[in-house]
Amino acid sequence: MQHDVSLITMLAAAFGSALLLGWLAHRMRLPAIVGFLAAGVLLGPATPGYVADMALATQLAEIGVMLLMFGVGLHFSLDDLMEVRGIALPGAVLQIAVAVAMGYGVATWWGWHWGAGLLFGLALSVASTVVLLKSLEERRLLDTSDGKIAVGWLVVEDLVMVLVLVMLPVLAPLMQPAGDGAAPSNEALGAALGLTLLKITAFFVVMLVIGRKVFPKLLWAVAQTGSRELFTLAVVSSAIGIAFGAAMLFDVSFALGAFFAGMMMRESDFSHRAAAESLPFRDAFAVLFFVSVGMLFEPAVIVEQPLRVLAAVAIIVIGKTLAALLVVRLLRYPWRTALTVGASLAQIGEFSFILAGLGLMLGLLGKEAMSLVVAGAVVSIALNPLLFAAIEPLKRRLAASGDAEAVPQDLADPLAVLPDTVDAARLREHAVLVGYGRVGRVLAEQLGARGLPFVVVESRRDLVEALRERGQPAVLGDAQLPEVLAQAHLQHARLLVVATPDMLAVRQIARTAQALRPGVKVLLRTHSADEAELLAEANLGEVFYAERELAIGLADRISEVFVESRPG
Repeated sequence: MQHDVSLITMLAAAFGSALLLGWLAHRMRLPAIVGFLAAGVLLGPATPGYVADMALATQLAEIGVMLLMFGVGLHFSLDDLMEVRGIALPGAVLQIAVAVAMGYGVATWWGWHWGAGLLFGLALSVASTVVLLKSLEERRLLDTSDGKIAVGWLVVEDLVMVLVLVMLPVLAPLMQPAGDGAAPSNEALGAALGLTLLKITAFFVVMLVIGRKVFPKLLWAVAQTGSRELFTLAVVSSAIGIAFGAAMLFDVSFALGAFFAGMMMRESDFSHRAAAESLPFRDAFAVLFFVSVGMLFEPAVIVEQPLRVLAAVAIIVIGKTLAALLVVRLLRYPWRTALTVGASLAQIGEFSFILAGLGLMLGLLGKEAMSLVVAGAVVSIALNPLLFAAIEPLKRRLAASGDAEAVPQDLADPLAVLPDTVDAARLREHAVLVGYGRVGRVLAEQLGARGLPFVVVESRRDLVEALRERGQPAVLGDAQLPEVLAQAHLQHARLLVVATPDMLAVRQIARTAQALRPGVKVLLRTHSADEAELLAEANLGEVFYAERELAIGLADRISEVFVESRPG
């Protein structure tokens, strides 16, 4: 009996070549992503030998995007999204505008029609979901305030691109060269825009009102069966099924639908288990995404149009990064946040291909534009890990420099300096609490309930403003810098408590504190035993992590029960 094994053949070739070339890239001290992209080129039509089914690869890669965004939603609550709206919304819109202007400028300089230039700029403006999340996860930045800002920024970009994709077929006649089509009427444009906004609003309402109640109950019901297979199936089917339904019913992207599905599932007590169960699927299908990107790449474009490829890469890697840096700094966030967001968005991916492909189908873009977009994606994705690797040395250099211009902390900002109205008695023998996230907020409540004096150091402006409105001393800034800790009067503090989850930042903050006040008591929060061991070996302070403290608390309570039940 003859069987069609095209899917099996493609999977075997994709996973096998990705494993081999990824391992070789790792041995050469290059990111594994470079090997995955090279595997795609090897399996694509641009090289001799076996050519994988591009349609199948694209669909499998889309599954990876769904699972990845579902996992992010499991860790990213609606409150997190609302907390970063002040920077994510204006930041994403301004960064898209700058990237579109740069892409439009070079395209018209090349002699392209204005419609093609506008679409080319849009394709270069939106970052890849998979690359962004993989980069943040590998560096354990996903749960930090900077990681949440980057993810919120990406969600806004996705919403903008959804609107563009829905509007583009209506606007296509207007964007074509003169005589190629009839311009739509104002009524048609208004109706299309209104329908799009109505669908997106309906999607939000359904997910927030109905999904928030239904999905956690569904996961709880499956968990009660005690079957691991059914639980895993419920997680995967929820991620893919909800994403598909959202795309079909509301015309939003698969990625956005899966992200909101994860956010709703986060309300369940089993959200951490759901994230763990879906992790192997996310990793495997994410590899297929990078392979599918490599399959689209035509190496000939580098030889035929090297300057144009260089221009596209410069817009993505340099132009978008500088735009993000400028926007974040204008919104008065620290350099740490600006560098993380800038590096996170210095690449393009799946939405860019969808947008360019639709432009090609509508006759707005030529094959050259599609090749430039793919080339820009491949090169920028390969360079992205190098940008992230440059962040920490740059932050250390800025922190070590005593030059005010090298470390622009904006101490003239009223929020970066404690007001004179703070009682001096509260600034001696006090605690300095770095970070006002989930853990920091609980710590602050407990310290306040016990009447213990403390000063909060936080890099998010809105949180510092809220704290000061309640009369709580708080300083805006990056606690890795000595001048910021000095503003919190660390010189006179009894101890420093670091409640931020970013391990790299934790280490630098502890070192800065010890240099500023040798012998100060330091309490450090981390995520795991491995991180705790590394921090303990560095002798940076007393380390706490959730699993250990939970076990100690339970053991203490067990001991109390034994004592209470002992006769006599």
